[in-house]
Amino acid sequence: MNFIIYDIILLVIFFIFVSIFLYLRRKNLKKEGLLFLYRTSLGIKLINYVGKKYKRTLKILSYISITLGYILMTTMIYLLGKIIWIYVAYPAIVREIKVPPIMPLIPYLPQVFKLDFLPPFYFTYWIVILAIIAITHEFAHGIFAAYNKIKIKTTGFGFFPFFLPVFLAAFVELDEKKMEKKSIFSQMAILSAGTFANILTAILFLFLMFLFFSLMFTPAGIIFNTYTYSAVKISDISEINGVELTNPSYEKFISLIGNQSLNEIKTNDFNYVGVKSLIEGNYEYVILYDDSPAINLELKGAIIEFGGVKINNWEDLGEEIIQYSPGDEVSIKTKVSGEIEEYKVILGESPEDKNTPRLGIGFENYERSGIIGKILNILSSFKKSNIYYEPKFDGFSEFIYNLLWWIALISISVALVNMLPMGIFDGGRFFYLTILALTKNEKKAKRVFSFSTYILLFLFLILMIFWGVSFFK
Repeated sequence: MNFIIYDIILLVIFFIFVSIFLYLRRKNLKKEGLLFLYRTSLGIKLINYVGKKYKRTLKILSYISITLGYILMTTMIYLLGKIIWIYVAYPAIVREIKVPPIMPLIPYLPQVFKLDFLPPFYFTYWIVILAIIAITHEFAHGIFAAYNKIKIKTTGFGFFPFFLPVFLAAFVELDEKKMEKKSIFSQMAILSAGTFANILTAILFLFLMFLFFSLMFTPAGIIFNTYTYSAVKISDISEINGVELTNPSYEKFISLIGNQSLNEIKTNDFNYVGVKSLIEGNYEYVILYDDSPAINLELKGAIIEFGGVKINNWEDLGEEIIQYSPGDEVSIKTKVSGEIEEYKVILGESPEDKNTPRLGIGFENYERSGIIGKILNILSSFKKSNIYYEPKFDGFSEFIYNLLWWIALISISVALVNMLPMGIFDGGRFFYLTILALTKNEKKAKRVFSFSTYILLFLFLILMIFWGVSFFK
């Protein structure tokens, strides 16, 4: 049975269980604003113990937490600007992604929108991640509050009324009057503590992910993402699809290749089978795919076996290929979406040495750019990008690895978003206190704080507008 079926069954059971639990304890459930809050005293003793016992450590961490808060706030503002630029300048990319720019990560979102660059996201993941991230975030607020001798009234969970039985957030209720009387530094330390905890959580789970991956996955093939190609001078091209060229030009080349994926292109010395790309701003050269066995057979997937020998890396493949000669037939097995495919390949000749066999595959290393790209690079830094890894326990290994991956990614994302300088986030009051410290004027601080909130709301509105407009272009 597909895991999604079990996952949906678990969702229903969880929904029923929490509904019954909340009904039986409805006295503890109160509506405040948009949320229903379930108050308890769970964890208060632990929070007070840590906050009072490790004072010296928490004093040092207060400085780190505040500094990190500013770094995250600056990073998130920059990131928001980059996202807006992408939505304005590259509507084609936006149409391809499809997901609205303002949308919470909910179960099955990557599957529904077919975001193949993300692993699947199940309800099981969602509830585990919410619990880990929300509880550590709020407990960190509480610990720093206890260190600063602010009373913790209650702890608890929050629910939206139309999704009442689904746990959405944790909270630690502080004595706000005592909080306001504390120094600006103390308040900022408490406010930034949650995001500090999120970053520590991300670091912890990155380490666990690396450890788990090392133990549960083994190299079992190579992944190629291109066929061999060459830069060819257009004036050297003598024939395209059987049509001989005299005085070849860029315009003639474009008109003859048309929209075909593969074309027969010849020069006096070599044959080519397709256009990889045009060189922007250059009308003298073009990038062409070499006439090689791999592209002619449309070889695809991760190569796991070559001539009956298992392949774990590029060195293994290189050692096996040189055992053959041009013109030899060899069996190649690849794995595509979990299915094994077999090819019978006649090896070609290397253009540099006619006695050396050639398969005709290659690997291009695409470095992700920007902050999002760097975060994704960190999350996969311990994996060689051209290696196919086989799980030791099919299903289980991928499930746990993807869970750890999501916890690390969402921890970083929550830390960034929560430090936005707008009213609904910790970053809002953090920003207000910063302005207050600089101006020593509450009215000015409130005015600047309100302005930043409205500006950010306006920018999010712009994002949604450009997202909608992109589908009509």
